[in-house]
Amino acid sequence: MAKKFPLHPANPERICWGCDQFCAVTAMACANERSPHPAELFGDDWLAWGEQQLAPGNPSTATSNPTDNPTRHPA
Repeated sequence: MAKKFPLHPANPERICWGCDQFCAVTAMACANERSPHPAELFGDDWLAWGEQQLAPGNPSTATSNPTDNPTRHPA
């Protein structure tokens, strides 16, 4: 079972948040670089921002028509 992800850790800079191990920065087991906590990247309101992005009807989450993709080559 996965560990519960802390929403507002006291010192997020001391831990790697890349997987369920939550390794200390001095003893990372699975990565060469430290993965920051979302609060470090998006601020203390990161959870509200993320939920807003996933809300139904948000135009930024709408999928585009594959035919509108300029990098796609016609068959």
